[in-house]
Amino acid sequence: MPDLSLLFPMIAALVVIGAFAGVIGGLLGVGGGIVLVPAFFYAFGHLGYGGSQLMQICVATSMATIVITSLRSVSSHNRKGAVDWQVLKTWGPALVISAAIGTFVAGKVSSLTLQAVFGALAGLAGLWMAFGRDHWRLGAAMPAEPVRSALAGAVGFFSAMMGIGGGTFGVPLMTLYAMPIHRAVATASGFGVLIAVPSVLGFLLLPVAEAPPWTIGAVNLPAFLVVIGTTLLTTPLGVRLAHAMNPRPLKRAFAVFLTLVALNMLRKVMGW
Repeated sequence: MPDLSLLFPMIAALVVIGAFAGVIGGLLGVGGGIVLVPAFFYAFGHLGYGGSQLMQICVATSMATIVITSLRSVSSHNRKGAVDWQVLKTWGPALVISAAIGTFVAGKVSSLTLQAVFGALAGLAGLWMAFGRDHWRLGAAMPAEPVRSALAGAVGFFSAMMGIGGGTFGVPLMTLYAMPIHRAVATASGFGVLIAVPSVLGFLLLPVAEAPPWTIGAVNLPAFLVVIGTTLLTTPLGVRLAHAMNPRPLKRAFAVFLTLVALNMLRKVMGW
């Protein structure tokens, strides 16, 4: 039985993390993992959990939440007819296989390597949010083979390494190939399911030393349950705020925040 004096501060921190992730996700349409992984990293680290495999716990637990949130999201989008099932059918095999490979690699590398991967790619995502333009294009339609499998493989592999769903990479990628933004967001929620399920199955089998209480493999159950509960409550608030105000300035502010978080993680990697 874990020490309750250690468990209660962890749960309190997780409530704040889940609430923030839900509001930001509903307000700006960003995937929860891009918020959850660094939040878990600082929360678990300051509470003394994780040790040399801290990032594996953060990535795995984030992926577990994405299974639930992506299923809920794709179901909601599908009721509105917004999901492009042809894209999911053709991209799906490469996403699943590459996510499984990414999970295997994530379990083998050091926590420091995962920090470097997350910091670098999150920094690029922050720059895209700040400076990307809606009219930029790589093509007039979604690519065919072999480009399709290469892009899907990269999305699945790096998403699994970072603990994020399909939205961070999938939405910009699909809009660059002229898919309307709402359809891209809806379809990327399906990417999240295809990436998260094989990732979580792999992370459940990964043994982790110095893990927080009630951790199975690398997935921390209290974090999973608390974050799912709070995000389900606060995401609708973020959606209402998005309709009540102009989200563009807030999106730019979040881009700055995300870039700073990424740079701070890279600073730690370099020992500064």
